Amino acid sequence: MLLISVQVQSRGGLSVFQAVAFGVFARVQGVLAAVADGGRATWSHYFALRGVARENEQLHAEVLQLQGLLQQAQAQARQAADLERALGLKQSVPVDVVVARVIAGGPSPGSLAVTIDRGTEDGVQAEMAVVAADGVVGRVINKPLPHAAQVQLLIDRAAHAGVYFEKANTGGILGGGNGNPPMRVEYVSPAATVAPGDKVFTSGIDSLYPRGYLVGTVESAEHRTGTWNISVRPAVDFSRISLVLVIRTKPAGPRGAGGGS
Repeated sequence: MLLISVQVQSRGGLSVFQAVAFGVFARVQGVLAAVADGGRATWSHYFALRGVARENEQLHAEVLQLQGLLQQAQAQARQAADLERALGLKQSVPVDVVVARVIAGGPSPGSLAVTIDRGTEDGVQAEMAVVAADGVVGRVINKPLPHAAQVQLLIDRAAHAGVYFEKANTGGILGGGNGNPPMRVEYVSPAATVAPGDKVFTSGIDSLYPRGYLVGTVESAEHRTGTWNISVRPAVDFSRISLVLVIRTKPAGPRGAGGGS
């Protein structure tokens, strides 16, 4: 039968044996090609997704830097307005920042600090301010390692910052705690006018946080027996911070403090 199939020709001019063999191998090659194409497509999609992930990560960092620059520009605009009211003060120096990733830790009843992947090799030192896209995060504490540093969150009970109210044109000392909202402002002038919804910014009097960075919003303000009871809702969601900016430029010192020129 094999000899006959080799000798007998099909309508296409090939022998019956060649036609059958070609058909069988064509099907096998088709299956193998489909498998190969599927494998190539899977690898292509895999590497494409990895490339997209890297691009997204890079874009996220760039967006954070731009948001940090926007906060800096807004802070400098507020400083310029202050300078118009207080002639003779020097312009603040440009703020130098470095992007850092949160790699460990998180807000919990026993640990209100996080660890970032930047350290002394990146110019990070203790007592440097740390901000996120939405506002102030906290400060670098302890002695940083070459490629890691610990950041105390602003909602920690031991954390404090000099602040001022945007509308009241007065300030006080903000501290963290376990309340809801977790921040309060003390030492506010009894003559001040503070209302819920007022924005709270860093004042720079603590020589730690540069002036003009958003801290939060007044949630409640009660005036009793000559003192204020003011609670502040933070601008930053501390349970979801992943990228931050470390401000390597420290404030020159308290503004307007100490009297004479």
